[in-house]
This record gives sequence, structure tokens and C-alpha cells, in this order.
Amino acid sequence: MAEQQLNALPCASPSVPTSGIRHINRRHPDRFTVVGNHLAQHGELSLTAIGLAVHIQSLPTGAKVSIKALAERFPEGEVRIAAALRELEAHGYLVRTRERLPSGRVITRTVSYNNPHAADPSSPSTEPQPSLPARAAPVLPLPSPVAGDLLASLRGADPRLLLAERDIRRLAPYVAAWLERGIEPDAVRRTLTAALPVGPVHHPAALLAHRLTELLPPPLPASVETPRPDPLQNCDRCDRAFRAPDPGCCPACTTRVAAA
Repeated sequence: MAEQQLNALPCASPSVPTSGIRHINRRHPDRFTVVGNHLAQHGELSLTAIGLAVHIQSLPTGAKVSIKALAERFPEGEVRIAAALRELEAHGYLVRTRERLPSGRVITRTVSYNNPHAADPSSPSTEPQPSLPARAAPVLPLPSPVAGDLLASLRGADPRLLLAERDIRRLAPYVAAWLERGIEPDAVRRTLTAALPVGPVHHPAALLAHRLTELLPPPLPASVETPRPDPLQNCDRCDRAFRAPDPGCCPACTTRVAAA
């Protein structure tokens, strides 16, 4: 007679977790897109922005990714899609620049980066690099030095807006276009530094180029009789910018010299 077993054998551990997600993964032989976890699990992007980035990365080169085209494809609407595109641009996954064609038509060029954090300028790459718009705003041949000083000073307002000297030379004509339209330097500075994204800014030059071209105020109509402000001058003593009809010293330096 067989010996009776008084204790049952312990149950085997379940092969799958009892709660949470369970993955069933199968190989894609074709029609697939590789997406990094830095995007899929991004800690600051919204779910709409992550999904939109995946969709854009799956599209072929030349596909339309304007706000209107994406709004026709998805139910989120133009407002949410525009906000998601701005998120992706702020985190380096998209760079949008405006360019004026020889015909005079202005178009927006969009470059998608599937791994913006892996950019290494010392290594060769066949991927397109972020570029500044060529003719999106009036380009002045000799921009005022005030424009370069304004751009260099932005890092004082936010260290993420640190620009290379090369980028300052390329952006200075666009700042000069604002100044030529009577916009005060402080107003330009506020426009460039207001409502910056949370987290790192991977391409500060591209972000500033986008703001300078997209937000460029129109010239005042000829019918508006507004006195043209004096041109910007650099003080001969302290090198600060001030408005005056002729070069010389700023009011503060003039007062100090008179009191001496």
C-alpha cells in the first residue's frame, strides 16, 4: 500500500505577474519604427507630444506635418497639436524654421530628430543638423553691435540661452530687424526669454531663431503718424546702448562728466 502524503507540494510561482502590464512581443518583419525609451518614457513631455513624436518619426521624408495637416489626421485639434509641437521643439525632437523662397513665398521647414541627446559635433553624421532660417526676416548687411550684445546677454537671464559666437553672428541680423522696426532692446529681450520650456534647451539658437522670425512685428502702416525713435548708439564711455540722434555719451555718463 502506498504511503499517504500528508503535505501537498508547494505551488509553483506564477510565470507572469499577477498585476500590471504583461507584454507579448513578436518580431516585426516590416513596417516598424524604432523609438527610444528617452522619448517613450519622457518625464516632461505630455502624452500627446510623445504620441505625435512617434507618428512623425514613422512618416517618410517629405510628408506634411503642418498643424493643419496633423489636425486633419487626428481628433485632438489644432490647439493641442500646436502645443505638442512646441513641446517637441523645446526638447530638441523637432526644429522648425521659416524660409522665404525666391518667389517670395514663406514656407516652414521641419526637421525631426529621433535621438537629439546623441548629437555629437565631433563625429560624422549623415543626419541633417539644425539650421537657422536663411531669409525668414530682413537681413541687414551690417547689423548694429547692439544686436550682438543683446544676444550675448541672454545667458544672464537664463544660462540655457548660452550662444556660441558663430550663432550670435547668424542671429544678429534678425535682432537688428526688430530694432529697425522701433522695438526697444528690452522688449526684444523679454520676447526671447519669456515662457521658456521647463528642462534643458538642446538647441538654443534654433529656439531663438524661431521666436525672432515667428514673432517679428509688422512695420507700422504708413498712415500711422508715429515719430520714428532716435537710432541706437553705443556710449563712448560705458558702451551701453542708448537712443540719440548722434553718437556720443549716454545720459548717465554725460551727467557724471558734468558733475566731475
